[in-house]
Amino acid sequence: MRVRDVSSIEQQRSFDELGTPLNDVTFCVLDLETTGGNRNDDMITEVGVVKVRGGECLGTFQTLVNPGRAIPPQISILTGLTDALVAPAPRIEAVLPSLLSFLGDSVLVAHNAGFDVGFVRAALARAERPAWNGTIVDTVHLARRLVRDEVPNCKLSTLASRLRLDHQPSHRALDDALATTDLLHLLIERASGLGVLGLDDLVALGKIGGHPMAPKLKLTAGLPRTPGVYMFRGHGDAVLYVGKATNLRQRVRSYFGSDDRRKIGPMLRETTSVTHVELPDPLTAEIVETRYIGQLLPRYNRRGTRASKYCYVRLDTETAWPRLSIVKNPGKSGEHIGPLPSRTMATLVVDALQTALPLRRCTQRLGRNYVAPSDAPVCSAAQLGVAHCPCSGTADADDYAAAVALATQAIAGDPSFVVGRLRDRMAKLAGQQRFEEAAMIRDRLSALLGAIRRTLLFDALATAGRAEVTDGVTTWIIAAGALVDTRTPTTLTSALPLGPLANIEPGRPSPREHADEALCLAKFFDKHSHRLSVTCDGAWSFPIASSEHIPPLERAA
Repeated sequence: MRVRDVSSIEQQRSFDELGTPLNDVTFCVLDLETTGGNRNDDMITEVGVVKVRGGECLGTFQTLVNPGRAIPPQISILTGLTDALVAPAPRIEAVLPSLLSFLGDSVLVAHNAGFDVGFVRAALARAERPAWNGTIVDTVHLARRLVRDEVPNCKLSTLASRLRLDHQPSHRALDDALATTDLLHLLIERASGLGVLGLDDLVALGKIGGHPMAPKLKLTAGLPRTPGVYMFRGHGDAVLYVGKATNLRQRVRSYFGSDDRRKIGPMLRETTSVTHVELPDPLTAEIVETRYIGQLLPRYNRRGTRASKYCYVRLDTETAWPRLSIVKNPGKSGEHIGPLPSRTMATLVVDALQTALPLRRCTQRLGRNYVAPSDAPVCSAAQLGVAHCPCSGTADADDYAAAVALATQAIAGDPSFVVGRLRDRMAKLAGQQRFEEAAMIRDRLSALLGAIRRTLLFDALATAGRAEVTDGVTTWIIAAGALVDTRTPTTLTSALPLGPLANIEPGRPSPREHADEALCLAKFFDKHSHRLSVTCDGAWSFPIASSEHIPPLERAA
């Protein structure tokens, strides 16, 4: 075994962040010779590793290995390794400790890494050692993305010859590792033209580089690895798409590789530039994203662009005979659920309440002095006994008022009576093996509980008034249900690039335009309430999930 490590007197820096500049990354370039291509049956005969950082060789590791079995003649002809040559060598179990120590926390590089890493992992498993799961860079994948048009194939020998590398492979481990090291440095130099500056970029390039829009990767070269909002822009600087990210650079570059949504290809073809706004934290980024989407309505965004389709369920309690209706905008009076994301959900909510409570279903206006004509017909729902029919004069005012009170109670956040009625109805239908009808009731109940919870989130945010909410080192300032500012130790004020699209007024339903932002804030505060420090001039009601009036949806279903 021969080990030479000129960096031994210098403590190697730990690798904590994928965004590490490539000049600061320590690579260990590995090559193995084996008795064959089956990692489970064949064995390692030679190990060669070259350790480099910043283009400088820090050391090498090379040893023959006794495979414990005969080397096939064709392998001996190819590599020059014979049974007699490897007989005095140590077994792989004795080599592994030194090899792992030499690798340390370096990034492993290999040409066709699946082969070499597979043999190493199989050897570790046979030696009953912990699996190795470090970061891997495969020069085959990089070569296919960066120099495939210049060479007939991506074999190491072909690449070394055509690209005139300093070292040429010889089917011996250390020679091949040295040639792979030369190839790695050449590929890193080529990749820099695509904006590959950090290790995360290099690891992802295997997927990204083969994308048909790969030449546009240079548009992402200036993106930071911080939270923020990004915008794909087309001709005339028109915004095509707005998104948020915890790591702007990583997220935007992912569109050129792993993101295979149908709309991505056409969007990238139209893209001429990518702009961004850095923000202090992911929550602020999500809020600013909703504001940009609501203001710009980019045509490749779907979420956040449909506030115009949001609606409310309203119970007009100011009338003599209140009824449920689905409205585009909240009324000046009455009880409301919403805003809800679709009319379909609103219809299920109305159906759930009407299934449990005998509220009238007719749309006729009934004043306080309404007197039903003597020949007024009784509606079909009343004939079936599932609704009152005041327009025919057959409804009892006290009974109807009791049903309205229960509906108001449910809308206010206590749907226990309605839930009980719907559960009983589901059980009865299931007992009669009318499973499709039972499933329909289940869907109505699910929609009702989701809508009430959504409304309570809006209400909890509005009643908080002006609040300062702190999580760790980040403080969000909320007023009128909207994010006003974000403070961190490094930025006394974040100067948000856009103001809120609308505000929530206490005692009033949230405006449709503000629903996405309000829901984003409320869900975050509800989920993380246990770790938040809050001061506010209103009532802090988070977490609302602790309310005993809303049973878990799994139980309700």
